[in-house]
Amino acid sequence: MNVDVLIAGGGPAGLSAALILGRCHRTVLLCDDLRQRNRASHAIHGLLGSEGTRPAQFLQTAREEIGRYPTLTIRQTRVTDIGPAEEGFEFLCADGTTGTAAKVLLATGITDELPHIPEIAAFYGTSVHHCVYCDGYEYAGMPVATYGKGDRGADLAVMMKHWVSDVVACSDGSSVSGAALGRLRQHGIPLRAEPIRSLEGARGLLTKIKFASGPDLVRVGLFFATGCHQASDLSQRLGCRRGDKGGVITDPQSEETSVPGVYVAGDVSRDVLLVSVAIGEGAKAAVAINKALLRRKGLCE
Repeated sequence: MNVDVLIAGGGPAGLSAALILGRCHRTVLLCDDLRQRNRASHAIHGLLGSEGTRPAQFLQTAREEIGRYPTLTIRQTRVTDIGPAEEGFEFLCADGTTGTAAKVLLATGITDELPHIPEIAAFYGTSVHHCVYCDGYEYAGMPVATYGKGDRGADLAVMMKHWVSDVVACSDGSSVSGAALGRLRQHGIPLRAEPIRSLEGARGLLTKIKFASGPDLVRVGLFFATGCHQASDLSQRLGCRRGDKGGVITDPQSEETSVPGVYVAGDVSRDVLLVSVAIGEGAKAAVAINKALLRRKGLCE
């Protein structure tokens, strides 16, 4: 199929871009492999008008909204390859769909690297979290722990002290620098450096952290700082330039990446990793794409 725009990724950024482009009468193929970063989360926070909405409900509503536009096509598949073609790009999807697109928007997101703790997946999104801005507010007055090798867990604990008073840093058998230890002491934050053996709780609700040695630690929430990586290698294979943090760099004027005709939105940029920001980035990229297509016809300077 031949479209004006191929959108790889059906999270908030990709859906937001599709909405704007649909309203510009652009033909769009949006490919969604249903691997959104926040799919395990209990609720979306910090999104005006949708505070507390479940991610699945938010995505369903968004898909229904953009489904009203006849020039938009959504397919449940993954874009596996994109390459240059005459006046655009050729693409291939996992379901066998092929075609060409004048412009490409990568909204493929990132993947969080879960701590290597047995059964942590059972708690992830309910009482184990990766974002204090998204979920820290709900833990005020409750006992919380942070996790991170080296100084990462300690640094996160110091920051979380603003949200919760009872926080313990966990380094899971790794050493913490003297400077980080000084910051923990300054803010009255205990450190548990022993290796973590397991998490205990029921129905996704954490009750305690068990260590290889020493007493159990009663906690109802765990926030981790273990890093993340791009969920797709499409930007790398296309040759898009990346920054020090691994995010794809865009031109502040054209909104394009270093590859003409390729744009990014959402967590791919590794800017502020919030749903609200992803939505804004998607809309901004869509406007830039539409302007670029208008310029092809001499309808925009």
